[in-house]
Amino acid sequence: MFGKAARRSVTVLVGLGIAALIVWALLPQPVPVDMAAVGRGPLEVTVEDEGITRIREVYTVSSSILGKMLRSTLEVGDAVKAGKTVAMIEPTEPTLLDVRSQRVNEAAVQAAQAAVDLAEAQVKQAKAQLEFTKSDLRRAEELAGSKTISARALEKAKLDVDSAEAAVASAVATLEVRHRELESAKANLIQPGQTQPNTRSESCCIGVRSPIDGVVLKIVAESEQVVQPGAPLVEIGDPSDLEIAVDFLSRDAVRIKPGAPARIESWGGDKVLAAKVRRIEPTGFTKISALGIEEQRVKVILDFTGPRAQWRQLGHGYRVIARVVVWHSDDVLKVPLGALFRQGNDWAVFVAADGRAHRRLVKIGERNLHAAQVLDGLKAGEQVVLHPSDRVHDGVRIEKRE
Repeated sequence: MFGKAARRSVTVLVGLGIAALIVWALLPQPVPVDMAAVGRGPLEVTVEDEGITRIREVYTVSSSILGKMLRSTLEVGDAVKAGKTVAMIEPTEPTLLDVRSQRVNEAAVQAAQAAVDLAEAQVKQAKAQLEFTKSDLRRAEELAGSKTISARALEKAKLDVDSAEAAVASAVATLEVRHRELESAKANLIQPGQTQPNTRSESCCIGVRSPIDGVVLKIVAESEQVVQPGAPLVEIGDPSDLEIAVDFLSRDAVRIKPGAPARIESWGGDKVLAAKVRRIEPTGFTKISALGIEEQRVKVILDFTGPRAQWRQLGHGYRVIARVVVWHSDDVLKVPLGALFRQGNDWAVFVAADGRAHRRLVKIGERNLHAAQVLDGLKAGEQVVLHPSDRVHDGVRIEKRE
């Protein structure tokens, strides 16, 4: 009897144990989650974008005359001084005249010569008229002495002499003009290779000089070639006068203020460079992104604030990443950004308390890529669930993941 009762008891206990295991296995297990504490501390909000360094003042040296530029001896990076010759230009000789142009210019010379002859004849006529009026004036003076003619007649004789002298002066000036026109017409007949006395300068070439102390940034025209007036030849700038131009999205640019601090990253050096905003340009422009999307951009200009020794390796047109501070506070209540999720139109978090997750609506202010400012809904020291999965819901049991 006792043996049967013992076996029955063991069987019952085993069955109860198996049932307990089954019940335990079917019970929901705590969801393992990552947690972080809500705390106080500094918070900084920045906007970043790609920019390029550029020399503030780039001078483009151009040709001032039509001529043949000699091959440049400069190379990009060469240092130049203000007033140093950076290009030599030989003035171009007149082009060859075709038969038609030759005949037209010869006719112009003949016409100019005829005009000279006519002007000389007019000078002779004016001088003869002057001599005649002077003779009349002498006779009038003699007759006026004997009271034979009136005073008005004497004055008329003097006026005729003055008019005749003015006519002579006008004729002489006209003759001088006609001589210059003849010389100009003859100059149009000069062919390439012909030389005229006293028409060439001591040097065959004209030097184009650098306007500033700097380095050569770009050689636009290097080989020997004919250049037109105003043709760019060399670009020169001072590499110690660098600035940074960044094209920010317009929605980011409206938050940037002149004088705001900035950091220059990913420029190739091992240190982050300090800078500040100098100017936000008032006009935007459309730029096509790499994905083919039209974006409104605004150019923001930054200046380096650190010593030049830190950024002397940068040059004109180098790529950098600029991060500009648009908001900063030294003491705010902040929550990790990974704990936030949308609940309708509001923000919410899961607060860990008593081994369970409790959904709570929160109000946030400024935020960056790592944390957000808490305005209402949380207290310092509370634990929140990071990156909650779909297994986490209000009231579910949770445990901290090891």
